[in-house]
Amino acid sequence: MWSIIEQSLPQLLLAAIQYTIPLAVISFTLGLLLALITAVIRLKQARGALKILRALFSFYVWLFRSTPLLVQLFIVYFGLPYLKIKGLFPDGIKLDPFLAGVLTFSLNTGAYASETIRAAILAVPTGQWEAAAALGFTNKQTLQRIIIPQALKISIPPLANSFIGLVKDTSLAASITIIEMFEVSQQIAAENYQPLLMYSLVALIYAVICSGLSWLQGQLETKFHLTTTGGER
Repeated sequence: MWSIIEQSLPQLLLAAIQYTIPLAVISFTLGLLLALITAVIRLKQARGALKILRALFSFYVWLFRSTPLLVQLFIVYFGLPYLKIKGLFPDGIKLDPFLAGVLTFSLNTGAYASETIRAAILAVPTGQWEAAAALGFTNKQTLQRIIIPQALKISIPPLANSFIGLVKDTSLAASITIIEMFEVSQQIAAENYQPLLMYSLVALIYAVICSGLSWLQGQLETKFHLTTTGGER
């Protein structure tokens, strides 16, 4: 057993460094940016073209929160190649597995995180807006300099939970042939016929990574004097 672990552990750790961690970090960063844009647009008063844009972002949030992540991965990677648009995508939309994974995880994260950020913005006292207006700040300046910084601070605990959840969700990327940790564990298990051992080992690595992230989350909460809210999804 120990010889199998010694041979397998370096391969699993390499897969974590090359694929699992980059996939989670890139997807969360892009998803967070998308979430911020989505939250701000959905909070603006709908007028004219903005009303249509707001409706589109609301539909996006509803769609990705209402469908399983695994199904979303399959649609993006396996389904889009069959979406043939004459003059634009005559051969369908074919994406590299890693790019398909980043796109799907980013969109999924953006949908969930946008609700977190939107709730955090609404949680900032309205007196902050009034005080900023009294000082001559425009709505844009108030949002950028006062409201969003406070909202992001409030959002730290639930967003940290979302990131930890995303790290675990990256195991689903094996379904679209991304060679991350879980995919590597499956390949090794197929060679040594020790699925219980391999899956337990990869579970242990995920547990160690997520425990480290939970510790970092606790440090951030202590630094900003926050209380954990929400939970992992």
